[in-house]
Amino acid sequence: METNGNVTINSVKRWQLRGTDYEPQRIRSLRSETCFSTWTPLNNKTSNLQLFEERMNLVLHWFDLWTDRQRKHLLHSLLTRCTKSQLKCCRDLLIETVPVTQVDFTSVLPRFLSLYVMSFLSPRDLCSAAQVNWHWRILAEQDCLWASRCIARGWFLPYTPGEKEFGAWKNHYVSCVSMLDRLTPREAAEQYGTLNQQSAGMTEEEEERRKERRIRQMIRDKLQEEKRQSLRSGRAWGSYTKSEGAKGGSTQTGRPSSGITLSSWPSLSWPQRTVGSSSLCLSLDRGQPMTEAQSSERLQASSLSSERLSKASGVLSSFTSRPTLPHTVSPIYPTTPALLLLISNRIPAYELVLSGVKVGVMVVLYDHRGTLTALLAQVERAISGRTAQRLGLLAPGGTEEIHLLHSSSLSERTLLAPNHREFWEKLCGWIAPSEEGGGIDIFSSLAASASGVALIQTLSTLTGLEVRAPVGLATGSFQNILSEWSDGSVCTALSNQHPAAPALQFVCESVLHGWCRQAQWMEEALGELRGSLGPQLQRLSLQARGRALGHFLWERICLEELCVSKDVIEALTEGLTVLTRQEETRPLEFLAMFLKRWREEQEGEESNGEEKRRNKEADDFSLTPHSLQLELPQTALDWRGAAARELLHSECLYLGRLSAVLKVYKEPLTAALNSNRAILSHADIHIVLSPVKQILELNSVFQVDLQTRLQQWGAEQCVGDVFVKLCSKLRVYSNYLNNYTTALRTIDKCRETKPPFRAFLKRADRTLATHMLSLQELLLCPAWRIQEYVTLLQALSLHTHPSHPDHTHLCSALNTLLRFREFVQKLKRNSERDRLMEETQQMIQDCPNLSEGNRQLITTQDAALLRSPDEQIPDSLRTFEHVSDVGLFLFNDALVLTRRNVHHTPFTLAHQSTHTFLASVALASVAVREIAHSRYVCHAFVLEGPCRSWVCATERGEEREHFLSVLRSAIKAALTEHQ
Repeated sequence: METNGNVTINSVKRWQLRGTDYEPQRIRSLRSETCFSTWTPLNNKTSNLQLFEERMNLVLHWFDLWTDRQRKHLLHSLLTRCTKSQLKCCRDLLIETVPVTQVDFTSVLPRFLSLYVMSFLSPRDLCSAAQVNWHWRILAEQDCLWASRCIARGWFLPYTPGEKEFGAWKNHYVSCVSMLDRLTPREAAEQYGTLNQQSAGMTEEEEERRKERRIRQMIRDKLQEEKRQSLRSGRAWGSYTKSEGAKGGSTQTGRPSSGITLSSWPSLSWPQRTVGSSSLCLSLDRGQPMTEAQSSERLQASSLSSERLSKASGVLSSFTSRPTLPHTVSPIYPTTPALLLLISNRIPAYELVLSGVKVGVMVVLYDHRGTLTALLAQVERAISGRTAQRLGLLAPGGTEEIHLLHSSSLSERTLLAPNHREFWEKLCGWIAPSEEGGGIDIFSSLAASASGVALIQTLSTLTGLEVRAPVGLATGSFQNILSEWSDGSVCTALSNQHPAAPALQFVCESVLHGWCRQAQWMEEALGELRGSLGPQLQRLSLQARGRALGHFLWERICLEELCVSKDVIEALTEGLTVLTRQEETRPLEFLAMFLKRWREEQEGEESNGEEKRRNKEADDFSLTPHSLQLELPQTALDWRGAAARELLHSECLYLGRLSAVLKVYKEPLTAALNSNRAILSHADIHIVLSPVKQILELNSVFQVDLQTRLQQWGAEQCVGDVFVKLCSKLRVYSNYLNNYTTALRTIDKCRETKPPFRAFLKRADRTLATHMLSLQELLLCPAWRIQEYVTLLQALSLHTHPSHPDHTHLCSALNTLLRFREFVQKLKRNSERDRLMEETQQMIQDCPNLSEGNRQLITTQDAALLRSPDEQIPDSLRTFEHVSDVGLFLFNDALVLTRRNVHHTPFTLAHQSTHTFLASVALASVAVREIAHSRYVCHAFVLEGPCRSWVCATERGEEREHFLSVLRSAIKAALTEHQ
């Protein structure tokens, strides 16, 4: 306390207040102040605040006078007394004042995490990291980081490091690099094995056996590829011919022998066959080459049996319906290895790149959403055991990385990951070595950045191949591909041979130039096509291949007769019996050669009388497709016979398809209904399938009558009366076609609402029994058959003389079928009209009902709606402004105007148009007036209705002329109808 102006022992000394605002005279005068007081007024907030500020200023003054150690001691004492909320406040203040921006991760993370981070660094980067500080050096020189890098290059320590020895593997790496004792990963794996599978240390004998097995496997793969290529590049069975020097070949016209000769099969041995025995021995020595003596012996044996070998093609050649031209098998392997090109489907307009791929380039179009394993399997199927000269990679990416897959990006950091490393090691195993010109061409400008160059060098080191990429000196969409390319880091021998862009080795120059410049623009159009037509095109492609297969098996091979052919059964039975007695590694090739020899013997045993009988039977008519070969007619009689035979042949195929509908669909559905496991109701089966049964019964009688006439074919034979009989019962076809739309709708409805029927259609559609057609396609056959009848009747009438007794009936039947064809076409037009009306109704929003009366859509036109500020000005001087876009829908009785709104998709060039109903005018009250072309308006015209008019303009003059001409014709027709 203060007494007589003097400071007590509890107060502050004067010398400690030097430099402050302390005034002794003021203290003496203001005895009521709280300066230097130990009492804290808790209830008086004003006094409390004043006292707190005075004491805080005093403490801060002391703090300024203390040393650093004293200050830290005070802070420690204060922080230990603070609560958690106060500590959090201190933390926020410290972070705001001294933000933590850079922290040494090696001092924060555990040691094993720091080593894992450093494992992604290259050796050069590890050496740089070791120079940061002593702690980083300890981590960067650990043996676990350098041992894998040395082993991958085939460098192993010649001694075992001691327990406390530090940096042994790093020192060994540096010494090996300085001595250029370098092996590629592939060479190191062959010599020392891999980390997962160490070298077995084989002896010389084991090494020889391994080499021999490798050679045998290579020969086996080449033989397998030769077989696949011969089947892929050749024609149907029996379409090959023997070489001119072969003996014992077939001399019959239209029966060429097989192109599989002895020269195409390595080391074929044919032992002598005993009389009456059908055994055949085929031995393949794949691993060892033949000597001259063995070659001469086998050549003599093959020449002795060549006469028998050349005749077996009769069994196979009888499957084809007409002779084929001689076909030679080209060599399977070209003189130079092919190129391999990987294309991602994420590349814009990749279809254009595919269209320009050069001959000899194996293309693999892979799904960007797949995996590395799936991509490897796809490449393996495309390679088929061959070796590619170079590998091209076209995938999205930039200057630092390549987006190889959706979940796998290729960069310097990810390349040495186990999955990427295994992928590139296996992939480059199918590429020729760098000494033979092998390499990798990446269609991305990796050579434009330091990270990209490091990626190229690392990939080249990993694969041991030359890696090239564009340097990125051209701007544009993908035009950097056409710029200069970097030389490989391993082999630069090809850089002088290909001065142009290496991409031109894979893709034609014109196509590549067009794609590089307009890829993004084309992607917009192709994206729309893929979205709308992609699934349909894929489905149509599968259906087309299925139909071709069905046509080949049923009409060319004649599968139903092949199953019951006695000769084929006998030949196959004996061949399979012989095959079971021997151990053959290639049973299919053995069976083919056996059938060839079997045919030779059968033809050799036939006499001249049998030849004549067979020739006579070939001239006669037969229902089999092989015998329906039409020779070039010379007279009208020959043409009539050819048309009649084609009529019966096509009728048999037509009835076969109708029978498939009843056998495959109606009988199982009816059986399921009768067994209380109904798939479809009786009414649905009757609506869909009963009309087909009626047509089948009608045409079966027609086929029998036609076959009877053709069995006794002659110059005066008639078939017109048979057609007249058919035409008298065309009401069956009329009922079928009137019910056709209802049948299709019933199928669609049942398929959506009844899962058992959907599963039934999935099992039954597009099988061999249905000729690879679906139920809907089979139901369309009667409509197609009417047009075929008209075409065949026209041919018969053309080549039938007017004095012929058949001419009158043919003309009568033709006229009837022509009228019926008009009826079918009218049904088709009505169906198309209804479909267009439904689509138009859905397209126009807020549109009244358009399906009224006999209304049909004629044409549509997009136009611009114009407006003039002053109607008194003449048209040649009047100016117009574009108000909005409109759509003009012209019907046969009205004109509908819609407001057309164009919506552009963000970040793309695509846009969509929507239509909103604006007005409709009857054609009888519409007047049209053209506006002359001027400097203010182009291609404009006026549509005047009873209440208002619209000024419209098209983008081109041709569009205006076409629309106005169609509109005037429709207005004229509407006025005529009203009159």
